[in-house]
Amino acid sequence: MTDYSALLKADNDQPARSIHLVEAAGYDDWLAAQPDRVRAIVAAQKFQGKPGELAIVPGEAAGDWWVVAGIANKAAPGPWCLAKLAETLPEGMYRLAEGSPDAAALGWLTAHYRFDRYRKDENPVAPRVLLTSDVARIESTVQLAQAIALVRDLVNTPAADMGPPDLEAAVTQLGKTFGASVSTTRGDALEQGYPMIHAVGKAADKSFAPRLIELTWGDPAAPRIAIIGKGICFDSGGLDIKPSSGMRLMKKDMGGAAHALALAQLIMGARLPVRLHLLIPAAENAISGNAFRPGDILRTRKGLTVEIGNTDAEGRLVLGDALTRAGEEKPDLIIDYATLTGAARVAVGPDLPALFANDDALATEMAAAGTAVDDPTWRLPLWDGYADMLKSDIADINNAGEGGFAGAITAALFLKRFVPDDVPWLHLDTFAWRPSAKPGRAKGGEALGLRAVFRLLQQRYGRD
Repeated sequence: MTDYSALLKADNDQPARSIHLVEAAGYDDWLAAQPDRVRAIVAAQKFQGKPGELAIVPGEAAGDWWVVAGIANKAAPGPWCLAKLAETLPEGMYRLAEGSPDAAALGWLTAHYRFDRYRKDENPVAPRVLLTSDVARIESTVQLAQAIALVRDLVNTPAADMGPPDLEAAVTQLGKTFGASVSTTRGDALEQGYPMIHAVGKAADKSFAPRLIELTWGDPAAPRIAIIGKGICFDSGGLDIKPSSGMRLMKKDMGGAAHALALAQLIMGARLPVRLHLLIPAAENAISGNAFRPGDILRTRKGLTVEIGNTDAEGRLVLGDALTRAGEEKPDLIIDYATLTGAARVAVGPDLPALFANDDALATEMAAAGTAVDDPTWRLPLWDGYADMLKSDIADINNAGEGGFAGAITAALFLKRFVPDDVPWLHLDTFAWRPSAKPGRAKGGEALGLRAVFRLLQQRYGRD
């Protein structure tokens, strides 16, 4: 993983190139104040002060030069406004001519991300170091960049190298780093206590046996929060098999687990005063002679019975058992991440995680947190009027609604059945993938809704 701590340094007046930020609205005034030589140089580079634009301006001395860059709002720089500079400027050390990079330092760091596990990068990223006078923010910014890179690395890794045992190894390593306790229930031992996790994963090869991985950390007397991540390491669709086009990106179906793991890393790295309970139900939804079938009735940890309307609606099954387990510890808050439904992507696209909440005040807090850190989510309704779509004639509930309407909502309503009524709960149906690159945000696995939830937790638990 990239050493992000080497890319954001305290400004101690060391030699560095200066970056002058200009807003498009104030570009004409800025240009008028420049000498003829500078006006000619920026005109030759077709610089007009628009966000993302940059020009390199030679200085008076040989070898001296500085940078002018367009930005949307100098007073409130967003996290991605310097990312293109970090991707395109020559190797070296830089500082803003005025002020501190603030939130923009994050995009500077994430612009250096590369997933190079399987091939040598023929165009390695030249390190561009950003200096900041806001020394107190360096550690937290680096931690955010590391958490984003963790999500990207886990999601980008193919399923053959990111199966249930690999997710368990990642949680175990995280536990060792922060002195947390990790326990795992795996294979046939799941059948009694976690029957839905067992049913979804039992058709996979024994080396990829399903499991529930749990990590606990923090003062037992502190407020307890449960973080759950869907860990379907590959989703064939089961016997209701997906077409090849639908299966192509299913290595990312453990994206919820990747987000939960990265959020746990942030919580422990920031030493939030909470009792953390991380739960990762990990399985491969495979096909073999003992795969669960459409029409089967599954029992659950909660005691409900579930009729299988579609084996490709497996994520909600493993989450149901994990939500039940989380609720048994009477947490103050439950948060789950899942790459759960295509319906959510149709509704809000790839960039916006669909947010569901059983508490209006909590949902309002979440929206504000996402806006504050430019990591938005979009709330969809937990509309109880659609609960009838999940009715079964022979079981307590069906795992897949008929007709295809409101797929993200009915999936969330299924999960709601396993959440204690008196516990605030957030469910994020996230894509965990970026179809095309943007500055600071590479194509591939992506953290969406991670920073928003962490901001919410910082505000709730007193370490903002």
